Amino acid sequence: MELEAALDWAGQRKNGVLITIRRDGRAQSSDIVYTVVDGAVWMSVTADRAKTANMRRDPRVVLHLTDPGSWSYLSFDGTVELSDVTTAVDDNTSDLLVKYYERVAGQAHPDWDEYRQAMIDEGRLVAIFTPNSVVGQTHGA
Repeated sequence: MELEAALDWAGQRKNGVLITIRRDGRAQSSDIVYTVVDGAVWMSVTADRAKTANMRRDPRVVLHLTDPGSWSYLSFDGTVELSDVTTAVDDNTSDLLVKYYERVAGQAHPDWDEYRQAMIDEGRLVAIFTPNSVVGQTHGA
């Protein structure tokens, strides 16, 4: 499957499994919510999670998506880049998290000040995954 077509399919969904590499080389999987932005996959993560530590140590990840109803799946292989942790309501990461929210939710948050402060309180950042290849198959929608 071509990467562009696979990203189009992925862009119609928002739930997947992120697979990172633990220090000892074993895989770790995490359910995530994502959005596709200009050929990259954005995820909101917290600084204190194991998946974030894994990505800091080794940026190679797999994003696995399924649609069991149509017997479809895709596994993207690539690397991730982590933004800074948001520390101020007007920093670049806070702005990225706003864009992420709007794309995932499909609407504006009812209180952006509250949202931005929550992102600071949770120690959030944006993981931007750039896929290099994809395997799998898609059927129907």
